[in-house]
Amino acid sequence: MRVKWTVGSHHPKLLREFLRKQGVSRKLLAKLKFEGEIWLNDDPVRVTVPINEGDQVIIEIPPELRNEQVVLSDKPLDILYEDETLLVVNKPCGVASVPSPEYREDTMVNRVAAYISNKAYPHQAVHVVTRLDRETSGVMLFAKNGFIHALMDQQLRKRTLDKLYVAVVEGQVTPDYGILTFPIGRSQESIIERIVDDSEAGKPAKTEYWVREVRKHLSIVDVKLWTGRTHQIRVHFAHIGHPLVGDDLYGGHLKLLQRHALHCRKLTLAHPLTGQSLHIVADLPNDLQSLIHENNQKY
Repeated sequence: MRVKWTVGSHHPKLLREFLRKQGVSRKLLAKLKFEGEIWLNDDPVRVTVPINEGDQVIIEIPPELRNEQVVLSDKPLDILYEDETLLVVNKPCGVASVPSPEYREDTMVNRVAAYISNKAYPHQAVHVVTRLDRETSGVMLFAKNGFIHALMDQQLRKRTLDKLYVAVVEGQVTPDYGILTFPIGRSQESIIERIVDDSEAGKPAKTEYWVREVRKHLSIVDVKLWTGRTHQIRVHFAHIGHPLVGDDLYGGHLKLLQRHALHCRKLTLAHPLTGQSLHIVADLPNDLQSLIHENNQKY
């Protein structure tokens, strides 16, 4: 992939420093030196050359090979957005985000690996930017190469990449807006379960929510994560007495739904190269639509 910049008025003296400021890692600089290409005003150069305002800088990122350990899965992808830098898909519930000893052959990584292999893209490595629990559905973001992955990770660290979830929880949530800040840690009784942990082992966690609707036996809430702890939404709502519908790990009941009722509905980010604001939406899946429609009795 080719990336182009114009040097502005406030710039470092050397090209190497300029590229580092644009998010090019030392590792990528080394790869560009031996495998890629760097141009300054259409001339191939080394990174030690000086630069001036108005200069045109271009890098050609070398291709990335596929990890042969990743099995290709021909299961379909629901693509929400794609360009030369990003791939955004709608993950169905029941499919893991990444391979593990338990799920090796049909995760979202396996499906994306097959997709980019069939497309014969120059960058064949799969870069997961955001992941979801296996039973959570919705928007999932992939980067097309390591450089773009690094730029998106910067947005995650700066919290300029927003994910908005829809959750259906048991009971009537009050107040209709809140911020939950209970620290989260591992349960000593389970390698999977997480708990609210007020000890030094608990990690800070912040969940913001807005109640959209209250029904007789459940509430529909929009949720924004300010931190990314494992099972954060599930743990926080269970702790305030409103576990997710179908989340039997944290006290929810399976009568209405056979998976926890959580969907990543919207992703908002700045395009890694243009800075343009992107808003990508995944509609609620059929099972959550049915859950909401069939339990429409007001309190």
